[in-house]
Amino acid sequence: QVQLVESGGGLVQPGGSLRLSCAFSGSNFERYTMNWYRQGPGKQRELVAEVSSGGRAYYGDFVKGRFTISRDHAKNEVYLQMNSLKPEETAIYVCNADRRVSPDEAIDYWGQGTQVTVSS
Repeated sequence: QVQLVESGGGLVQPGGSLRLSCAFSGSNFERYTMNWYRQGPGKQRELVAEVSSGGRAYYGDFVKGRFTISRDHAKNEVYLQMNSLKPEETAIYVCNADRRVSPDEAIDYWGQGTQVTVSS
């Protein structure tokens, strides 16, 4: 079994920064692609960033250049450094872990989420 627990959310002013953490408990952390999603009020869930088991990172177009995703294999944690935050980025940020165990099968886990509010 895998459990994901996010932390680091809170209230931040526009233009400010936050660093989110996701703690992975279980086995085989190094085999998972780790992702950050967010869902704001009245919006569908969107991918913010992901980092593969090999360390390759991908970003949503609207956060590229401002956010950085990273992982620490020794600590079984993934991070999302968010800079220059905008009010429209207020959302619940959720950590996700997934890996492919065969060409037609994948394992997927979700955290509970952490609230990020960008407001003056």
